[in-house]
Amino acid sequence: QRDRVMARFDFPGLETAPMAGAERSDELFFQLGLRHSAGDEANLIEAHKWFTLAASRGHREAAVRRGELAAEMSAIQIAEAQRAARAFLAMH
Repeated sequence: QRDRVMARFDFPGLETAPMAGAERSDELFFQLGLRHSAGDEANLIEAHKWFTLAASRGHREAAVRRGELAAEMSAIQIAEAQRAARAFLAMH
């Protein structure tokens, strides 16, 4: 397993921030991906989901980070992350 070079960031309240009408939802989603991708409580499925959502809104670095995570994940985990991203879009 590769060493991750991602820093841990704390963004209290981001997950409950209003999504509708957010001017920079791509950046918000990217920051959520960063939050879930590093630290002792990293959740690669959640991180992949948020990076996917950010990338779908044109955030280039999110696409890069998503690719880095995918290299560390199983096909089942990636599929779960993709389902979670689709579910989020369906609800918002």
